[in-house]
Amino acid sequence: MKRTILRRTALAGVALSALLVTAACGGGDDMAGMDHSNSSLSTGASSAANGTFNDADVMFAQMMIPHHQQAVEMAGLAPSRAKDPELKDLAAKIKAAQDPEITTMKGWLTAWGKPTSPPSGHNMPGMSASPGHDMPGMNSDMPGMMSDQEMADLTAAKGTDFDKKFAQMMIAHHNGAIEMAKTEQANGSNPDAKALAAKIAADQAAEVRTLQKILDRL
Repeated sequence: MKRTILRRTALAGVALSALLVTAACGGGDDMAGMDHSNSSLSTGASSAANGTFNDADVMFAQMMIPHHQQAVEMAGLAPSRAKDPELKDLAAKIKAAQDPEITTMKGWLTAWGKPTSPPSGHNMPGMSASPGHDMPGMNSDMPGMMSDQEMADLTAAKGTDFDKKFAQMMIAHHNGAIEMAKTEQANGSNPDAKALAAKIAADQAAEVRTLQKILDRL
């Protein structure tokens, strides 16, 4: 399963990178000349609204929100299903880190006058509009996103079986997010979005190393 997930992640990543490069070249939403010298992650949506942004920034936020939401959903399964204490602890940290980032990115999109959902044709699999209700129109274009079947398999697992599935899936999921974050760093123009992308890439790379160590000893 791990090989299949990583192969799909790599193929989807090529498509997404091309899509974001195209979006970045459009620049239709640039707000050139506006002062963003005081922008920082801690200032949230207000500072993001005062800085330049382009189509790549918008797409990064729109696509990273559901990507984070699925990671939070996966992490939320661990308290009642995981056996390994270190994995349980890491799952809690993933949820605690990504929930506020979702709020921040939604704030940016609202401030930019953009929808908080991905454009039609770029939705993601495995997400729930609300607990127990699948979002319609999903596809597998997002790097690292789990399919509905993979999420169902993870939900049904318990103990060491859950721990192995969780570690394998979250490694693939994080690697997809890292790829998206690096694309934003290369193509985005908003300083807050690029700073968050750098944080996501660094944080999740460290978590991938921890998850691999856990997986290696299970």
